[in-house]
Amino acid sequence: MTAHQDDTGGLDRRRLLARAALGGATVVGATALGGIDADAAFAAPQSPLDPAITKSSFVEGRITGISGSVLEIAGSYGDRSRIRMTNATSVWKVRPTTAEVIEIGDGLYARGVEMPDGTVAADAVWVNIVNLHTTIRGIEKKRLHLAHGHHELTGNVIADTTSASYAGRAPTADLSRLRIGQSAQVLGAWRPSDDSVDVVRVSVGH
Repeated sequence: MTAHQDDTGGLDRRRLLARAALGGATVVGATALGGIDADAAFAAPQSPLDPAITKSSFVEGRITGISGSVLEIAGSYGDRSRIRMTNATSVWKVRPTTAEVIEIGDGLYARGVEMPDGTVAADAVWVNIVNLHTTIRGIEKKRLHLAHGHHELTGNVIADTTSASYAGRAPTADLSRLRIGQSAQVLGAWRPSDDSVDVVRVSVGH
């Protein structure tokens, strides 16, 4: 196959993606551009699994508006973007969920493919996701008191969701080995309403 044919195939693929974004047909697989779990949001960029897609686009910022399937995003550095949700978009907000949970004011990190109209058709969206270096200052049944830099932070312990990883071992629901004063890496979802974090995983002892 010649380079010209490769390019044409890529263009045809992009047209299909655009039609999928606009018409709702399932064209982009949920893992076409990589992993979709919470850790994938912080993984190093990788080549798309679909050879017809030459590169991924990444968007981060705060959701300022929602119009149908399009999210308006204000980036951290003054940039503006539009994310187009499709029925193939994977959504994470504490756990895998659906687009209905997305709200104006939420933070967002998204990965997708840029469309001819300037939107990014998302294959994965992580809502309010954070990955923080903290120190444990207090431990209660339903919350952890954390220090992140010079800021105090409340970590909400979520039943059937929050887990702990000790010294790199597999996550467990047993939080009894957490200790005040430990350094902890906290993966979770920020709550804009009160600036707390829903803790998905707390890792100690690395």
